[in-house]
This record gives sequence, structure tokens and C-alpha cells, in this order.
Amino acid sequence: MNYRGRFAPSPTGVLHIGSAVAAVASFLHARAHEGTWLVRIEDVDEQRAVAGADRAILDSLARLGMVSDEAVLVQSQRKAVYRQALEGLRQRGLVYACGCTRRMLPAGGIYPGTCRAGLRGRPARMQRVRVPNARYCVQDLWQGRYCQHLAQEVGDFVLLRADGFFAYQLACVVDDAFQGITHVIRGVDLLDSAPRQRWLQQQWGFAEPVYGHFPLVLAEDGRKLSKSQRDRSVDLEAPADILRFACRHLGLQSPSIAPLAQMWREAEAAARAAWVESACNSGFF
Repeated sequence: MNYRGRFAPSPTGVLHIGSAVAAVASFLHARAHEGTWLVRIEDVDEQRAVAGADRAILDSLARLGMVSDEAVLVQSQRKAVYRQALEGLRQRGLVYACGCTRRMLPAGGIYPGTCRAGLRGRPARMQRVRVPNARYCVQDLWQGRYCQHLAQEVGDFVLLRADGFFAYQLACVVDDAFQGITHVIRGVDLLDSAPRQRWLQQQWGFAEPVYGHFPLVLAEDGRKLSKSQRDRSVDLEAPADILRFACRHLGLQSPSIAPLAQMWREAEAAARAAWVESACNSGFF
């Protein structure tokens, strides 16, 4: 199998340290497996995108020593593809119009299928997908086996939002298939998306990538870092410090202080030893 991984930031602000660690994790995992590493700009939610943030993120990655091996994919340019994918599910009876508002959801936030049998006089606001009454599981490289009962824990989730933008779950699955992604390496905050993405992959007949969700870098108060909340941005004057921090966070041997190119070689060797060579004995990574 030819390894193909990706880093898929949302352009809602500058690259912060948590995003930088995510980029390093996916980059090192790809390099350790002698694979291809891609960058995808996930700006499908155009209302949250910050002008110029995409270019700033790409420039930051380059200064840190990470450049996409192929042309950068931009989700906002792929709406026709998403529409076609949605229509394919609709023709199979898997998608239906929903007229419910957020206030109409029960306290647990799980959609109870109110509009499954029709809008009942409500105007259509969004498009939902009918999920099966079944559990779907992924075997995660960091987290082990993770399962989710789609009907009971998620409910019929949105694929086309009320504001007219396609949902993350649809765009992510379609683009991973289009780019031939074999390994999805990302933060553990997205672990609960993996089972429903696995199910969507099966509905479209897409190949199923390997998932690896690593621990997040958290703020001092335990909160997830956020570009939109202006959390600590990456200090581009100290790329060596960022690489060393990322390696320590990922449980890898930290490279010695040296020219950045040499540090990357040491980091790749550490990743290969931890994530490839050890797999012969543990089946891990």
C-alpha cells in the first residue's frame, strides 16, 4: 500500500501550537512510512474562514519545514463534487429534508428523527442522512478500538446545513477518498467523528483509511486550543523549539539542537523506530 496522509487545517486564524503539533504528527507519520503528505484547506464553512489565514498557515508550515507533496486542495472550490455525493445518497433514500431548528432538539442533542417521515408543514432547512440502528467501530492507532452506536449516540446527522454550506462529515469523507488518503492522523477531539465517517465511506464505496487520534495540546485551563480564540500562535522564529515540543508531546525522542534539517532527520528516525519498526512486534501504528 502506498501511504498517503494529510493535514487539514481550517483557516479560522493563524497556526497555533496545537495545530502545529497536529501537522508534525501527520507529517512524521507519513515520512516514517515513506509516504506522501498532503495539505488540505478545510474552508467548507466559509462564514468562519478568516481572510488570508489559509496563506498564513501554509507559510507557517513552510517555515517549520513542512510543504505539501502535491497541490493544496481547497474545499470551498469543490461544492459541485459535494453536491453530487449528496445526490447519490438521496437517490438511495438515505437523505431527507429537515425543518427542525436547534431549539427543537432534545436536551441530549441527539436528533430523534422528527422529519424522517416528512416535514409536517415545516419549511426545509437542512439535509440529514438516515443512520442505521447499529454500532460502527474503528481500530485507532492511539486510542484502540472505538465504537459508536449511530442511532443512539449520534442520530441522523446533517450533511447540508441550514446556511447552505456542506457539513464537515461529508466534505471530509469525500475529499479523503478523492485524495486517496490511507491514514488519517489527527487530534483526539475528532475521534467521535470516525465511526460515522467510516459508515459514510461504506455508503459511497470508498476505501477505509487507518485512523490515529493523538492526545491534544491543551491550554493551561484544560481547554482545547483554538485559532478562533486567538490562542498562542506559533513562534516562527523558533521552529526548532516547536519541533522538539511536538516530538515530546507525541512520545517520540526529542531531536538534538542542530540545524532544522538535521532535527527533522532525527525526528523522522525516532518516528520510524516508534511507529514502524515496533509495529512488527506490537501491531501498533
